[in-house]
Amino acid sequence: MKAAILTLSDKGARGERIDESGPALMSWLAEHGVQTSLTLVIPDEYDQIVATLCDWGDRDVAELILTTGGTGVSPRDVTPEATMKVCDRMIPGIGELMRLKSLEITRMAALSRATAGIRRNSLIINLPGSPKGALENLSAVWGVMDHAVEKIRGDQSDCAGRFEA
Repeated sequence: MKAAILTLSDKGARGERIDESGPALMSWLAEHGVQTSLTLVIPDEYDQIVATLCDWGDRDVAELILTTGGTGVSPRDVTPEATMKVCDRMIPGIGELMRLKSLEITRMAALSRATAGIRRNSLIINLPGSPKGALENLSAVWGVMDHAVEKIRGDQSDCAGRFEA
């Protein structure tokens, strides 16, 4: 599996803050056998997020596209809206599972608006902007990634009896 990581940060895009979430995710993915093919830091601008996600999904740069940042409730947090705009189909259970697991750690998880969906052949997942939150959320849903990517990519095999809760 290949991944791409899009960091959404106004300060990071201006060079006023070092992106720590992108590198943390890249390291975590490498430990789990996933190559990161592309990383980018852009500002929390809806149109720019939409354009980047469309470009990456349409060019099939990776089976898994992770965003980090912009999932909260501040006025500049528009990543979920941009993701919903570009996805052909949404997968609400991924966001629900991330919030459920995160609520075991912090009640602030109730403020997360992270979502996930499919653009063409790519799975897009929104993660929090902090390295700790991004890794906790990705870990929470990692057990379904291989299966999700296989199915999105056209695997027709029967799922019955293959997986347990």
